[in-house]
Amino acid sequence: MSAAQETGPFFHGTTADLRVGDLLTPGFRSNYRPDVVMNHIYFTALRDGAGLSAELASDLARDARAPRVYLVEPTGAFEDDPNVTDKKFPGNPSRSYRSAAPLRVVGEVTDWTPLTPEARQQWRSRIGERPPHERGEIIN
Repeated sequence: MSAAQETGPFFHGTTADLRVGDLLTPGFRSNYRPDVVMNHIYFTALRDGAGLSAELASDLARDARAPRVYLVEPTGAFEDDPNVTDKKFPGNPSRSYRSAAPLRVVGEVTDWTPLTPEARQQWRSRIGERPPHERGEIIN
């Protein structure tokens, strides 16, 4: 499904403590490449995909705060995330998107599936333990 066809619901994973009505905006450092300030805010239509992002953000930033998933709504136009779309599989199977406009928090989601310790270690090995310059290019 492309961004033009996607209707949500949408989710954002983070370690931030947010409230209903808060706006998530671009302009912060990437969780995957801290030397890059992001021009977009990223989100997904997959609840557990947002949970994965939250857990990776926690690990990569060495953040002691708990990973959290929020239900969000875009306030403007959005597009398929070019960092994952068509990279390994045709289309956008991860249903990942990005927007230059803020996302509005409409609630917190608690029924997402956390990674198992084994899966978390595999992700750490694949992404987090590499130096930032070896984590791959980010299309910003």
